[in-house]
Amino acid sequence: MRDILVLCPQERDLNAISSARLADRYRIHFEGSDLDQLQDFDPVAFLADLSEVPADGVIGTKDQSALLAALLAERRGLPSPTPEALIACQHKPTSRARQREVAPEAVPQFAFLDDGPPFDVPFFVKPVVGRLSQNVYRIEDTRDLLGLHEIDSYTTRYARIAALAGADPESVHGFLAEELLSGDEVTLEGYVSGGRVTTIGVTDSVKYPGTFSFERFEYPSSLSDGCQDELADVASRVMPALGFDDGFFNIEFFITGTGPAQIIEVNGRIASQFAPLVQGLHGRSTYDALFELACGEDPGWETGLPDGVAVSYVMRVFEDAFVEEVPDPEEGVELLVRPGLFLSEQGLNDAQSYRLAILYGFGETREEAVERCLARAESLNFRLAPAPVR
Repeated sequence: MRDILVLCPQERDLNAISSARLADRYRIHFEGSDLDQLQDFDPVAFLADLSEVPADGVIGTKDQSALLAALLAERRGLPSPTPEALIACQHKPTSRARQREVAPEAVPQFAFLDDGPPFDVPFFVKPVVGRLSQNVYRIEDTRDLLGLHEIDSYTTRYARIAALAGADPESVHGFLAEELLSGDEVTLEGYVSGGRVTTIGVTDSVKYPGTFSFERFEYPSSLSDGCQDELADVASRVMPALGFDDGFFNIEFFITGTGPAQIIEVNGRIASQFAPLVQGLHGRSTYDALFELACGEDPGWETGLPDGVAVSYVMRVFEDAFVEEVPDPEEGVELLVRPGLFLSEQGLNDAQSYRLAILYGFGETREEAVERCLARAESLNFRLAPAPVR
């Protein structure tokens, strides 16, 4: 059996690895804690402590843990995307510049937000290094720029990790301004092995009406075959331009309806939230493919289009509240909050809402899968007390 190191696993990793029965084929070493649950973290000490742990492959499934995995794999001579390729994906100005070189039709206007607004309002701003739409804002008035602030703990930790790959720690600070885009959002997930880009599938993103907050993700996409081929073509150009190989990636797109698809962002990691959708419909987990890649093998993904539809549904509320009670744990439900704290004191949230849970549903049709998710969400007992007005 081969040894796999899973760095800083999140609970979702544990569930997906168990569901795919990967422990039957690998000796799995879970090393470290979910970084989002830590206040202090020393990447130098963490990597040094792993020097004697046996490994034929090493993975991480969030941006920072994926970068740590790339650093460790490089030191150990194991298959992996290079740290430089991960940074090229994660550092938005670098990523945008590389994208523009090979797929200019798919890249919106962008500029550093350092000398004042580069475009007429409205436009988007996002952190140079960020995650989960946190601190991403639509700017309607230039006075809105005065309230921008970084996620200090995240960017500080990222700077320490990126510095181990030779990146300038100061380069991770600041904001990028981007041309305002609209349309339907989708995510293409795939992997690169030996320089060859393979598409796993495309997932549709649906937002709560009138917000930027995702309500659900539907797999497979309802896009036409021609549109999905267009996305795959962009991916086949962009990932090599980023120097990315031997790993999973996902690319988020706007489908504008009036021109070429536009890249929102490129992530050099697995789309872990979609793993149950893929496994439920294809019978094979993307984590299975990820482990094979980490050991230097091409997963040979050839499942074709699935029968049925799978949905990942995100329960949210749009006002802060004190969590008095949460449901008991159950299969197919990720609880994202715990009692005894305000929603604003826990979890990873966007600028408009607070996540409570993620749950999964399947059906022969899109409507059936969504209805099952809605019914399950209705049955979950979250008791929330209104937060005092501040």
